[in-house]
Amino acid sequence: MAIENEEDFLQDISLAEEEEYGDEEYTEDELELDALRAERDALKDKWMRALADAENSRKRSERDRREAESYGGSRLARDLLPVYDYLKRGLEVSTDEQREVAVALIEGVELTMRELVNVFKKHGIEPIVPKIGDRFDPQDHEAMFEAPIPGTKAGDIIQVMAEGFMLHDRLLRPAQVGVSSTPG
Repeated sequence: MAIENEEDFLQDISLAEEEEYGDEEYTEDELELDALRAERDALKDKWMRALADAENSRKRSERDRREAESYGGSRLARDLLPVYDYLKRGLEVSTDEQREVAVALIEGVELTMRELVNVFKKHGIEPIVPKIGDRFDPQDHEAMFEAPIPGTKAGDIIQVMAEGFMLHDRLLRPAQVGVSSTPG
């Protein structure tokens, strides 16, 4: 009985194939044409993928070029920040008496400082200058110490040791500050 059902089943499959494909036999030319169409479609697919890959590579290299142009000098900029700090400290600690005695020297240091600031601006380097009383922001500031100072709230900046700097939208160096720890 199982053999009869199996034969009927196989016969049904044969009939279904004949209805779908018909009784016609494919010629060798038709089979070759189908193979060529399949090969053409595969090559077209590879070509489209290669084209898309080339476009992605172009976009990636353009982005990398722009980034290198904007941020490529960040190491040099970071290395110049102490020069800025030293010039600024030198100008801040000079007394009026010293300024009178060494007018040309102080003027030369001021000119050097202005030129350094102009070069920084030209290359997208901007200072972060917190003020005493501002709130501490861990994104822009580095707490060097905490101290309880009367009349302040916890998290207020109580001293600025060094300015911070941004290179376009990236932090080069956080501003170094002292922060109040007085409970509010």
